Amino acid sequence: MEPSLPPGLYIVATPIGNLSDLSPRAAATLRGAGLILAEDKRVTAKLLAHAGATAPMATYHDHSNELDRQRILEAAAAKAVALVSDAGTPLISDPGYKLVRAARQAGLDVFTVPGPCAAIAALTLSGLPTDRFLFAGFLPAKAKARRDAIAELAAVRASLVFYESGPRLAECLADLASVLGSREAAVVREISKLHEQTVTGRLDELARNYLESPPKGEIAIVVGPPGEREISEQELDDALREALAGLSPSRAAADVAERLGIARKRAYARALELSR
Repeated sequence: MEPSLPPGLYIVATPIGNLSDLSPRAAATLRGAGLILAEDKRVTAKLLAHAGATAPMATYHDHSNELDRQRILEAAAAKAVALVSDAGTPLISDPGYKLVRAARQAGLDVFTVPGPCAAIAALTLSGLPTDRFLFAGFLPAKAKARRDAIAELAAVRASLVFYESGPRLAECLADLASVLGSREAAVVREISKLHEQTVTGRLDELARNYLESPPKGEIAIVVGPPGEREISEQELDDALREALAGLSPSRAAADVAERLGIARKRAYARALELSR
């Protein structure tokens, strides 16, 4: 018998493919919970059978409302309530943050049981820079709205991570290429499942690759950061002199590098020269 858990809300990450990825702590939490919140009870029932958990389930998803949350908070004040998604870490591309925020506002304890996350797994498989990244979830389904959303991210100097479906993959990749240019990218599908696959290349190449053969399964797209802009020495010096008027060389270099989209090392070296 599992030891009883303190009352509160438990955010429990679940496998995104292989059931063996469920951590011992996650399994113990599910067995010790008094209530389990699921997106789809049919999906979660299979996981609970694997974990040996028998707690009752309630539904919590995109259409849950304030009244639903209030009932959950009342339960979490008296017993352990575990929040799971169909796959991966709750709150990533689902509405769980509203429940966590409400629980904190109500003074309830909130615990996390970390584990699988498709966005992080895709980054590790992509071979693209991971020191800075932005998770953008699902892009809009309509073409114009999708391109507008991509344009808002064009200047972000970080790897970008998106989720997408197979039928829309080629169109999405083509729009990414059109707006962002021919950046390096990776298409990662069926993570931790039998047919896990990572395909890398330029965005335009990948768009052509999937045009005639849309893949099946759950997909993550990772797009590399933009290349360094061509900035003249005069433009750099002007920007640094302005920044150095009120900042230290290191801070001025960091701000200018971010604004101009250049390497911080280059900006800092020049900032030191100008400050002497």
